[in-house]
Amino acid sequence: MFTAAAIAILVVMVLALLFAIVSRTVYDRILAVNMFGTKTVLFIAVYGFLTGRPDFMDIALVYALINFVGLIAVLRFVQTTHGGNVEDEH
Repeated sequence: MFTAAAIAILVVMVLALLFAIVSRTVYDRILAVNMFGTKTVLFIAVYGFLTGRPDFMDIALVYALINFVGLIAVLRFVQTTHGGNVEDEH
């Protein structure tokens, strides 16, 4: 059952990357990359459970914190660079 969950998470990660590629606005791309990071945390946790290594949960938590801080930094950068007005890049 956890193997199926890991496969499903991988499929959603691929879909998130595709959404990041085809998105039109910067904010949609940031959202897609954040979703990819969140699914990576889930995948690390499930993989740690499947392999019987509970220390992977610590790695997943650190990755979640890095993902959150990175998201805030990128949003702050986009806000200050573009003044909050991000036009369609295509």
